[in-house]
Amino acid sequence: MGSKVSVVGAGFYGSTTAMRLAEYNIFETVVLTDIVEGKPEGLALDMNQSRSIEGFETKIIGATTTAEGAGYEATANSDVVVITAGLPRKPGMSRMDLIGVNAGIVRGVAENIAKHSPNAVIIVVSNPLDEMTALAQLATGFPRNRVMGQAGMLDTARFTNFVAEKLGVPVSAVKTLTLGSHGETMVPVPSRCTVNGTPLTEKLSAAEIEELVVRTRNGGAEVVALLKTGSAYYAPSAAAARMAKAVIEDSGAVMPVCAWVDGEFGISGVYLGVEAKIGRSGIQKVVETELSAHELAELKVAAEAVRTKQADVQSL
Repeated sequence: MGSKVSVVGAGFYGSTTAMRLAEYNIFETVVLTDIVEGKPEGLALDMNQSRSIEGFETKIIGATTTAEGAGYEATANSDVVVITAGLPRKPGMSRMDLIGVNAGIVRGVAENIAKHSPNAVIIVVSNPLDEMTALAQLATGFPRNRVMGQAGMLDTARFTNFVAEKLGVPVSAVKTLTLGSHGETMVPVPSRCTVNGTPLTEKLSAAEIEELVVRTRNGGAEVVALLKTGSAYYAPSAAAARMAKAVIEDSGAVMPVCAWVDGEFGISGVYLGVEAKIGRSGIQKVVETELSAHELAELKVAAEAVRTKQADVQSL
């Protein structure tokens, strides 16, 4: 039995994620679903026709699903499921503005996934991210290590890109890290940021770093404002696909993700952006990154901010 990954939602984010996963050529099957009739099937047909050109064998299957749960049998026995379903932001909207409508969508999807793939690892990317990850875990009833969210990988990638552009160096020379929430209480970790191994604080002033931090925090909104319809998907899909790859390869790669924190950093009982070791069981362990006193204090503030909102999702 070959490995299988399902991507729920065939919008720009979902379809790009499915394409990346297929091109890795490490899964036997990629399933793409959507509630728009024929859309996932059409995209799958198109993607399959690219296989001989790009040289991969992964089979892509498209399936139209309904809110009642029809069509989900195509996703049965998935090893990994990426949930992208939900509305994207429009200019001027915060991620939190989506909570009501996306909660209903994500809950329904999570329940259907749990029914057909009871052993899957779930990667949530729907916004507001931290809250939807918590909701997906509640709706599936899965052990918390098997439900995680994609945020830190993307925020870190944005931060890295901005630093590289500011200093005129290759992105491969830059290492950055962001923790906390995907939004207002994002916690960039300058103490862990380097350029060719040199601390970022030796390359840029505190004010310059803060400017890049603010741009990172608003990274998604900047893209949304320019696009005017829809939100970012090239960088986000790359992040989600790498997480799915780490799961299926049981790589033990350490990545910044939204994971259940229970005791680490002196924080308990909340889904939060932290570094974690990822493998077949999902989150193998939360890595307690060395933080400065200020960074740790900020992480605790972020934890309380998302805790309040995550308590709300139980009733949505």
